[in-house]
Amino acid sequence: MADTSETDLPDNWSRWGADDELGTLNLITDEVRARAAAEARTGQWVSLAQPITPSAMFFSPFLPETVNASPVQQMVSHTGGPVAADLSLIYNHHFKSTHIDALAHWSTDGQVYPGRPRDQVVTPVGITHASTTAFAAGIVTRGVLLDLAVEGPLPPAYAVTSHDFEQAEKRQGVEVGSGDALVIRLGWTGRGPHDTPSPGISMDAVRWMHRRGVAIVAPDRGDAHPPLNPDEPSPLHGVALGRMAMPLIDVPQLDDLAALCARLKRYSFLLTVAPPRIHGLTGVPVNPIAMF
Repeated sequence: MADTSETDLPDNWSRWGADDELGTLNLITDEVRARAAAEARTGQWVSLAQPITPSAMFFSPFLPETVNASPVQQMVSHTGGPVAADLSLIYNHHFKSTHIDALAHWSTDGQVYPGRPRDQVVTPVGITHASTTAFAAGIVTRGVLLDLAVEGPLPPAYAVTSHDFEQAEKRQGVEVGSGDALVIRLGWTGRGPHDTPSPGISMDAVRWMHRRGVAIVAPDRGDAHPPLNPDEPSPLHGVALGRMAMPLIDVPQLDDLAALCARLKRYSFLLTVAPPRIHGLTGVPVNPIAMF
């Protein structure tokens, strides 16, 4: 049985000082970025983001409860003359929107990384610490895809472990190193059927990320629903994001990336993550780009 002791969980809260807002992004050094830049050799590229089709910005009591909700609602506010303009309302943490979670998205025992009271950080007018401000300059690093769904989506309720990661490294001829972005394909983009248990990343796999020095993680399916182990915190949100201070690119679309990696027989690449430069949020939609 896995050890569920709180003291056994990986933690970076005292690693980079009391004022730090970057968390594991500190592991992306100039040397890591230079190594990442060397991955761009052919000019081929692919997006890791889900496409979004906005819905109209209105509601009605007569809409069916099964309406297919979009993470973006929009209203065209100006249609006259040569210029068109619109307004958009975006729900950042949505299963149909590829987004990056800021460290303040998750709190532990009433505190936000690296130990600030949650009620001082999360305010009605914005996030005062560990917000999307940390991503303002963008993120550039080496990405590594570990494709666990080569033979199809993982089975329901499957627990992804460090063994799965290491088997994928051997199969693909690649190794995850310090400062890398770890991209994990389970074959389950988005929420999935409500009555089907999803696979997910186990605590053992999160500990492996900590040992390897992963800087940012991007799984197409992260925490399992229902939880793999109800007695533990959620591995990705509760521990990797909340305790290890590892930013999470949530619900990326990885099929196109997997196809290109298989065609090129290369599973490492230059990854650029350039979200809108908006400060003080708990998360923001993003379009990660993999360049080979």
